[in-house]
Amino acid sequence: MNKKLAFRAWYYFRTGWATYFTFIFASVNTLVVTYYLAIEKIPALQVIFPTFFSYVLIVTFAGIPLLVLAGYIHFKRIPTYTSELDIGAESNQWIFKLQPGHQIKVTFPMYRMMTLMLLKISNNEKLDDEEIAEIKKIIKDLEILIAGGYIAKPKNMK
Repeated sequence: MNKKLAFRAWYYFRTGWATYFTFIFASVNTLVVTYYLAIEKIPALQVIFPTFFSYVLIVTFAGIPLLVLAGYIHFKRIPTYTSELDIGAESNQWIFKLQPGHQIKVTFPMYRMMTLMLLKISNNEKLDDEEIAEIKKIIKDLEILIAGGYIAKPKNMK
């Protein structure tokens, strides 16, 4: 369990670092560096941005809409996001096999039973007692899932 906890902590650390800390750090760093190394040294730009605070306000109000537009273009107008999803699907084993839990224990047994029932109906056959019992078990499991319950406990749940 300690090994798993360490990897989970590492994953949470990377997410916090990459998503939140680096975003804030890079934003502040970019504003400070561009102002004090570029704008402060060029008199024509000092007319537009007389103080660091005015520079931050103007860049923020201009930058946020531009970055929102860039994000929109990333997701909706060019194939970058769909390419990312394609790569994720290709490398994700669960795209190609059933997930543990309700898919294996309820959903796909139900599909199997419905297919079997269709075959029997098309051949004018009746379900035997074992098949009827299996259908009743699937219905019971579906009702448990619909109510928000568990049909089995996940490995890490006590």
